[in-house]
Amino acid sequence: MNQISNYIVPIFVLFILLYALKHKTKIYDSFLVGAKDGIITTFHIAPAVIAMVFATNLFLNSHFLEFVFSFLNPIFNHFQIPISILPMAFIRPISGTATLAIMNNIFNVYGPDSLVGRLASTLQGCTDTTIYVLALYFGSIKVTKTRHALSAGLFADAVGILAAFFITFLFFG
Repeated sequence: MNQISNYIVPIFVLFILLYALKHKTKIYDSFLVGAKDGIITTFHIAPAVIAMVFATNLFLNSHFLEFVFSFLNPIFNHFQIPISILPMAFIRPISGTATLAIMNNIFNVYGPDSLVGRLASTLQGCTDTTIYVLALYFGSIKVTKTRHALSAGLFADAVGILAAFFITFLFFG
């Protein structure tokens, strides 16, 4: 299987070249048009990405989550849910990179095979970065009325968070 994977990209490039020759396409000109379109797309989505990064950093540095979790600690201790997973659950719809950093910290503190480590991994797979995706994709095509996209995405994230807790405690708890 490893040998096949070494040849996939060269075969794909060869296929593109043969296809272009057959259809008499100017490959270099098409490449330049695609590169130009890619740069234009980058400039269109940059403000949305910068705004999301700024908002995420502002939120994380406000220590608001730590304040909220201090009140929820007795409730989660009663249900034996580790409180250290909650920042990841709340930040996941906003930023994938921030949750990867939180998950890495959980792995360093508790280990990847601990209940918290497995819960973090399951949470990472069961949810998506909804707000980031909406800002990126809708911002790149200048959609201002998202209608139900945000509420549907956040609902899916909430279901994913609950599913991650349920699945982890079912199999590992």
